[in-house]
Amino acid sequence: MSLQQSTPHLDVVIVGAGLSGVGAAYRLQTERPGTSYAILEMRESLGGTWDLFRYPGVRSDSDMYTLGYSFKPWSGDKSLADGASILDYIRETATDFGIDEHITFATKVVAADFDTTESHWRLTLEDTRSGETRELTCGFLYSCAGYYDYDEPHAPTFPGAENFAGEVVHPQFWPETLDYSGKRVVVIGSGATAVTLVPSLLEGEGAASHVTMLQRTPTWISAVPSKDAKAALIKAVLPAGLAHQVVRAKNIAFATAVYQFCKRRPESARKLLTGMSAKFLGDEQMVADHFTPTYNPWEQRLCAIPSGDLFVAIKKGSAAVVTDTIERFVPEGILLTSGETLEADIIVTATGLRLKAFGGIEPHVDGERVELSEQYVWNGAMITGVPNFAICIGYTNASWTLRADLTHRLVTKVLGWMASQGHTAVVARPDTELTPQPLLDLASGYVQRSIGSFPRQGDRRPWQVRQNYVLDSITTLRTPLDKALVPVKTPERVGA
Repeated sequence: MSLQQSTPHLDVVIVGAGLSGVGAAYRLQTERPGTSYAILEMRESLGGTWDLFRYPGVRSDSDMYTLGYSFKPWSGDKSLADGASILDYIRETATDFGIDEHITFATKVVAADFDTTESHWRLTLEDTRSGETRELTCGFLYSCAGYYDYDEPHAPTFPGAENFAGEVVHPQFWPETLDYSGKRVVVIGSGATAVTLVPSLLEGEGAASHVTMLQRTPTWISAVPSKDAKAALIKAVLPAGLAHQVVRAKNIAFATAVYQFCKRRPESARKLLTGMSAKFLGDEQMVADHFTPTYNPWEQRLCAIPSGDLFVAIKKGSAAVVTDTIERFVPEGILLTSGETLEADIIVTATGLRLKAFGGIEPHVDGERVELSEQYVWNGAMITGVPNFAICIGYTNASWTLRADLTHRLVTKVLGWMASQGHTAVVARPDTELTPQPLLDLASGYVQRSIGSFPRQGDRRPWQVRQNYVLDSITTLRTPLDKALVPVKTPERVGA
């Protein structure tokens, strides 16, 4: 699809053609048929995260029966699927439901201003190939661009980096021509990207000779089966659609139970996770030194490793983990604070991502910029002070798509309610004062570095962003809309 200068006003604009944007389009055209919409994607292909990240072994960290769409059964045999398979799945979904015809690529929203007189958004769009700009208006703006900065990752400056004789790469911009065959690689980091990269760099004909994971502090890691045996059995005896729903429900229940167990009985969870790691590695001291964080499980996101592949590589001796801090880079590798030097031909800085609110969109109302950090989020979707605007954020303790799909359905419900009430513009507004809480309740460094620039959540429903799909699935779509959404009737500032 290509938006021309003469493109008429649209009912809805979705920003982002990734997993969330495609899911939002499906719900919109299914539950609000006849709605005119477009998906604006700043990249030149769909897929979002799964098109951007191309480092070896990139995969989901949630099972595909819940990360996948409820309306599109996952047919793969792996629970934690590789990035290429997920990308194919998103493309197939977009094609099957005609969603691809609504996507305009290489189009970035560089300005968004809501006109309360006209009750519509005026968007300034930039063609990322030519740099040309044009305008588009829409009644409702829905950001499905996530909260990561895809242009700039978190990239700390390492002293002496210019002295390193080898090559330094960041996973977010993995060079297609990088040859690590037979080379010594040091991966800096301990999160999901690092634990995925280490065993993957040791696979196949072009494998590295040795990979070291250098971490400042340990991360909680749990080995999980690469294939879901119970899911395979269910799929063998039930029709595809029904089997998908049964497996999905099973996995939701299991993930919820694990999270609640970790939060309510942290000491028991610590013992369970360290015991599982020791069983794989056969070395309790190694687990104590390198795989026992000071924080409790699920204070940061838990890293899943299929079939314990990281532990297997370490036990074989082809991989190692070092817990230390960096003094500086030296020509032959990395000098650690302890005095040890890690020799390397390639250093991979898996140092994390940077958060960026809603794809960088800075909403304005009647020409005045809305300070997002002063606003609250209603039902994890709409923001005080910003009419006819919704955001899609997923769970931090479960599959992103579970929360995203609830939000898609809530947005379509809001649109239907607005039409039935004759409202052309509404804004979320609490009836009493709220106690501010961070939007994302995680202690992870990437969250703490940037969360202050995001809207806040409150201290009670429906202003809390809960991390519980079971409860959300019961309450989200039953929330009375007229209790918090108020019509915007005059061209005045609509503050919280």
